[in-house]
This record gives sequence, C-alpha cells and structure tokens, in this order.
Amino acid sequence: MLARFLSNTRGGVAPMIAVAALPIMTAVGIAVDYSRANNARTAFQIALDSTALALSKDAAKAVEDGTLQSEATKVFNSLFSHYDVTNATVTPVYTTDNGSKLTITGSAVVQTNFLGLIGVDHIDIGGTSVSAWGNTRLRVALVLDNTGSMADANKIAALKTATHGLLTQLKNAATNPEDVYVSMVPFVKDVNVGPSNYGASWIRWDLWEEVNGHCSNNTYKNKTNCLSHGKVWTPNNHNTWNGCVTDRDQNYDTLNTAPGTGSTLYPAEQYASCPATPVKGLTNNWDSLNAAVDTMSPAGNTNQAIGLQLGWQTLTASPYTIPPIDPNYQYTTVIILLTDGLNTQDRWYSTASSIDSRQQTTCNNIKAANITLYTVQVNTGGDPTSTLLQNCATDPSKFFLLTSADQMITTFGQIGTALTKLRLMM
Repeated sequence: MLARFLSNTRGGVAPMIAVAALPIMTAVGIAVDYSRANNARTAFQIALDSTALALSKDAAKAVEDGTLQSEATKVFNSLFSHYDVTNATVTPVYTTDNGSKLTITGSAVVQTNFLGLIGVDHIDIGGTSVSAWGNTRLRVALVLDNTGSMADANKIAALKTATHGLLTQLKNAATNPEDVYVSMVPFVKDVNVGPSNYGASWIRWDLWEEVNGHCSNNTYKNKTNCLSHGKVWTPNNHNTWNGCVTDRDQNYDTLNTAPGTGSTLYPAEQYASCPATPVKGLTNNWDSLNAAVDTMSPAGNTNQAIGLQLGWQTLTASPYTIPPIDPNYQYTTVIILLTDGLNTQDRWYSTASSIDSRQQTTCNNIKAANITLYTVQVNTGGDPTSTLLQNCATDPSKFFLLTSADQMITTFGQIGTALTKLRLMM
C-alpha cells in the first residue's frame, strides 16, 4: 500500500509533503522541548541565586536554629514555579572557612511532550549558587529622571516599583546599618535641594533675584532693566523659593567641589517644573527613602547632567553629610543614572550636543574618581540609542537599553543583585 501511495502521481507533490511532514513536525516538537528545558534551567538558576542571596546574611542563625533547610525550600519555592517542572529540591550548606559562605544546590525534572517519541520522557536540570559575605560596604546614589515624558507609557509608576524593589534589595544586603547607604536625586532641568535650605550658605541668589522681585516701575520685569532705568528693584523674600537649583558655573558643573564661595555655589532658580521630590543625602533610613519615592511626579525638561553632578556630590562632599569611613572595610561607591529621554535644556543650552558635552566631562570625572557608574536608557518612544549614556557607563555591561517601562523593574533587580557584593560562583 505504501508503495502504491508513493508511486501515485495524481496528487502531485502532496503525498511526498504528507510523508515529510511527520519527521519535520517531530523535529520542531523536539526543539520546543529543548527550548522549554533551557528556559526552565535559566529560571531555576535565577531562583537558586536569589535564594542564596536571601538566606546568606542570616544563614548562621538558621543553622543554629536548625531551620536552614526549611527556609531554603520555602524561599526557593516562592521564587520558582513551572507547571512542567517536577521533583524540585534544594540543599543548602553553610561553611565559615575563609569567610562565611552559603552553597545552594538544586535539581529538578522537566517533563517532555515530544521527546517521548524517541524514548526521552524527561530532562534533568540543576545548578549551584554560592554566596559569600566579605567586608565591602556600599554607597549608592540613585539619579532618577522625573521629567514630563515619564508620565507616558506607565514609566513613572514602573520607576517607583523598580526603585522600591531596589531599596528592599539594598536594605536586605546590610548586616549592620552602616553597611549600605543610599542617596536619591530626582532631576528634570533643575534639581530640588529643598526649599527649607533658603538660608543655607551654599546657595547663591543672583540669578534668582534677577527675575524674582518687583521694580518701583512695573514696566520693568527684571532687576537689570529696572536698575538701568534708575528704578529700585526689591527682590522677593528668599523663603518664597521653591527649592530648585540650576547648574553651577562652568567648570564646577562637572566637578564635586564643595560649595564655598562664588562659582562653587549652587544657583537658586524658581523653575516652574521643579521636581516634587527633593534630593535626599546618604541615609540608611529606608522608610524615608521609600516615602520619597512615592512623592515623585513627572514634569519639566531633561538635564541629566545636573542630576549626575548632584548624585556625585551626595556621595562625596558637602553640603551633604558623608558618613564616616571605617578603615576596617572596603567601600564600593555607585551611581545609577536612569533617564527616558535625551537632554533638552540646561542653564545655558537647549541643544542636546552642548549639554551632552558637559555631561560627558562629568562622567569622565566620576569614573576617574573610581565610582562605578550604571546608566539606564528607557527608550519607549523610538529615540536613538544614547551614545552619551553608553560612553558614560563604567563598562558596556553597565549600560542598559530598555524598550518598555516594566523592564525597569527587572533591570533594577539585576543591578541590585550585583550591588550586594555577594559573590555568585556557578
């Protein structure tokens, strides 16, 4: 019968296609099974890594309490759930040789759908994750875009979720309160340093008083015109300032020089779209940081450069309080810059290339100071990939190009895992 079927020419090539279809479909099915297994293996390893991270800090106490195995199983099961994976087990081992170390090994079985045709009804998967605590402490500045375009595509909401998640990771990475400090700099064209600082010696008022006041002749709307016509200019009370500062004089706009006099001071400006959330200096008050995240609101134009400069300032110099350095520890200092748009306006320019040039100098200075710089471009609007952000990052692995808002959550999670300084050895 098969011979007659194959020799029958009345169907043209249809019989041959029918015969060929079975092995083709089988091969496709096998490829699907292997793809499913690879996806499960990747998710399995991520869950092992996250379990090791979550348990390592308190592993010694869990061993003492006899709960290490149950805690490892509970945490892993909360992180890993695949309907086609069975017999998942994890085994934790804690040692104190050459520092504390937690090793999590695991195994599971992926049930196949198509490989059974060739006698393979399952694929074994497994992995190992090792977390070791050293003597590194973290100082992290979050420089976050709060410009008007962050209102689009659910970006500001995703940024809040991502930042809350990152703060939780960093909080959990601290065995002692002094282990991790975080600062936060929401930016637009300007940065809000807090209107309560109107009496601070590091604020300069000449630019602000130029346009915030009234002339004895109402025809003249700024100080220069008023005085040049022989009139009297009365500046507004500084306590009416909204807290915004613009870029420092060049070249202090690219440096972390402590403000003292003249060009080193931060110029007050009554920017109408001043960020709702003021800068927070380094702190380990996690409730305060999370509360600040909740107040972020999108408005204004984009000036990454001022956010980056002030992020650097919060980590290193007055007017911000820098927690003391303990010589018994090593310190890793990090800036995470996230933005959804290209530069559009600063104190002097409204062209991206001019602002970018200032910012690139700041990036170079930051990296020369041995500060690790992560850059994240959230590109939901089809903008060009930012060469500036690529060049600003410490290395190519620390630049992230995102095309959806939700990717902020996973990217901040990925960065947070790296920043714990737990060594993951596969």
